[in-house]
Amino acid sequence: MTTLIEVRDSLALAGRADARQLSQQLKAPQPLVQAMLERLVAMRKAEAIEADDSCLSGSCKSCADGKKCLTVSYTLIN
Repeated sequence: MTTLIEVRDSLALAGRADARQLSQQLKAPQPLVQAMLERLVAMRKAEAIEADDSCLSGSCKSCADGKKCLTVSYTLIN
């Protein structure tokens, strides 16, 4: 089973990640990873970075899925 420390360490190595990425990396259920990320935020060890409207490819405005791909990322607080 994945621990809070493993999630924190994986986030530290990634620098910035979302629950889906960490879930795949740790081979853990996404709801569990999401809950652990929220716990790290509550403990003030991590912060949530809200998704913005900018898109790296610039094609989000014409994307059929619209804002569906925008996710909340997390990063550790120093």
